[in-house]
Order: sequence, then structure tokens, then C-alpha cells
Amino acid sequence: MGNPTFPELVAGLESELYRLHYNEKSIEYYRRMWRRIGKFLEDEGADHFREELGIRFLDKEYHFSELERTGDLTQSIINAGRVVRMLGDFQQHGSVLRRYYKHRELVQSDELKLTLSDYANHCRQKEYSTVTQNHYRRIAEKFLSFLESQRVFSCSDIQPRHLADYINTLLGYSFKFVELQLCALRSFLRFLHTVGVLTEDLKDSLPALQSRKQQRIPSVWTPEQVTKLLSVIDRGSSAGKRDYAMILLVARLGIRTLDVKHLKLENLKWRDNRIELVQSKTSRMLGLPLLPDVGWAIIDYLKNGRPKVDSPYVFLRHLAPLEPFSDEDRLHQIITKYMKMAKISVSPKKKRGMHSLRHTLATRLLEENTPLSVISDILGHVNSDTTAVYLKVDVDRLRECALDPEAVFE
Repeated sequence: MGNPTFPELVAGLESELYRLHYNEKSIEYYRRMWRRIGKFLEDEGADHFREELGIRFLDKEYHFSELERTGDLTQSIINAGRVVRMLGDFQQHGSVLRRYYKHRELVQSDELKLTLSDYANHCRQKEYSTVTQNHYRRIAEKFLSFLESQRVFSCSDIQPRHLADYINTLLGYSFKFVELQLCALRSFLRFLHTVGVLTEDLKDSLPALQSRKQQRIPSVWTPEQVTKLLSVIDRGSSAGKRDYAMILLVARLGIRTLDVKHLKLENLKWRDNRIELVQSKTSRMLGLPLLPDVGWAIIDYLKNGRPKVDSPYVFLRHLAPLEPFSDEDRLHQIITKYMKMAKISVSPKKKRGMHSLRHTLATRLLEENTPLSVISDILGHVNSDTTAVYLKVDVDRLRECALDPEAVFE
């Protein structure tokens, strides 16, 4: 993109939004915001946009950074932030990377759509888990959308420089996010080479990241924090009954968040006091006891809180559309809401999403001397090596593993 003036930047971005089929109402909103940002830049004596100046605009107009820190951003302010980030993305990469409109299809050209469909079929034939299939397809779709923004409309025209340009768009994201992106891209490039679209296997053009999976220490809650979190939930309201049951499923049984969202009425085996489901991540059957407190929480929700709609899923959204939560919704907003109510402070280095409650269960079982193999069965891990990561939060167990220097050198 070089270094276009602000009017040149917004003219190019507007053209790109039309290419992506943004509707006129959305584009008019962007135009209004661009005019306000342009006035701010003029007052600052700046001819060119920088994301730093965009953040200063947001702070001046909306106190954005302060509200973001306290978690009090409103939807209108979030939308203003998206405008600034979109300008930054387009200035740096000539592409709209973080898409906020409701169209499900990111790819426009028929040829690339067909390639994406063929790749999705390939992933199904490989019998990847449903979660992996969805991740890989979504990441391939984002990559193809980026190619389109670079005027590349056939995968046979992909060059190493296109991969390098796309990797540059990932700078600043977490290691885990980048690792997942690269893994999916390697799979997609390998597919293109296998079916003959690419004469050269370009997967080796991607940078290699040393896996840090076994280096990270899981975030866990104290028993007191879990108790406080559950105690502030309003179990008299419909949404409270739902949230209480969902959180219990994770905290007491360690069910993955995606599997909680996918839980169906048929998975509840009331006669046997069991929950039986096929895990989304591993595609393996998981059977767990339906503990009394969990069972009664689900019954309370089904009888007194769940919307009266015909759906096979247990947990539903309570605002239109009345349907299950999307796979992309990690339910972090639910945990954050009750953490604020319970006045539970959070370290910036500690994650406190739904998944951390699953980590907490594993750690508590470990502290109670539950064998790793049993914990693996409860959590639905394929093998105990995955479960072994929880040893890192059990300091006493780690001390048992320490070597006695005198014994070693005797």
C-alpha cells in the first residue's frame, strides 16, 4: 500500500468494501466515521493515518482505552474501534482482515469457492474431528479471502511471497493463534500440492514454530473462587438457571465448552444417571456420571428456564434467534459477567475463561491423588501425556520429581 494520504486510504478501502459486498447502510456508517477521524487528523496536523493516531481519536471521543480496561465498552464504541482497526489493517496489508459483517462467505470468486469446497471434502475424508475440520476450513477461507484482496483468484498462482505477506498479518497475535493458523495452512497447501493445483509443495515456505504446548502452565481457580462465582448467579432467572448449569458441567465434570454447547437432550441418560456424548474434538465417546447437583441444575433449567422452542439442544440463547450458541462463542462473556459480580480479581497473565474451570477440575483431582489415567478418562483426553501438563500446577508433586544432588553424585 505504500504510504497513502488519508483520503487515498479511505478511497481504496471503500472500493474494497464494495468488492466484498458490504451493504450501502454499512458503508455509509464507515464514511461518517472516516469523516470524523479525518477531522481529528486535520486538527492534529497529520496527513497520513496511523493506528496510534486512531487510538488517540478513540480515547478523545470515547475514552476507549479506559473503558476497555474496565470491561465497560458499549457496542457502539466497539464498532468505532473496529473502524480504526480496519483502517490499520488496510493501510498495512491492503486487505480487510478482521471481518465484522454478517455475510458468512468471505470468498467471492467461484474458482476459489470450489477449491475451498474441495478442501472441506478432503478434511472430511481424512476423518479429522469436527472441530479440526471447522478450524481448517475457516482458516483456509480467510487465507483465500486475503489472496483475493491481493488480486490472486486462482490457487495455482500462489507464490511464497503471498504466504509471507499473509504471515505478516498475524504479527502481534498469540503464539497459540499463530500456531493454529500455520498448522491449518500447511494442511491446505499440502492438499493443493496433492491434487496438482500447485506444482511445488509450498508448505515448507511457512516458518516453523517450536511447539510450546507442554511449556504452558494451565490457569486454575481456587475452590473459594469457584464457590464465589457460582454463588452470585441469579438462579431465579431463566438465563441464570442456564448459566449455572453450564458452568457446573465444566467445573464439576470437566466437559469442554464446545461439547456443552453441543449437548443434546438425547445425551442425558436419566435412567442411568449418566451423560454420554461424542466429543467434538476427538470424535470419541465420553461417558460421565450425572452428579446430583449437576442433574438438578439441568432439570431446573429444562423445566423453568429453557425457551419453549423445538430444539434437540439442551442450552439455548435467550435472545432472538432462540438457537444454540455458535461454535465461535467461547462463552467468555458469561464467566466475565459473574467474575465482576463476585469481585474476583484476575491477573492479566492468567486466563479465566470456561476452559480454565476444566483445568481447575483436573488440578483438584490430581491433588486428591487421582491417577492420571483416570483424569484422562474424565477429561476425554486421548492419552495421559496430554493430562500430564497439569503436573505443572501441583508444586508438591513437582517437588517429588526433583533430584537429590547428593544421591546423584554419590
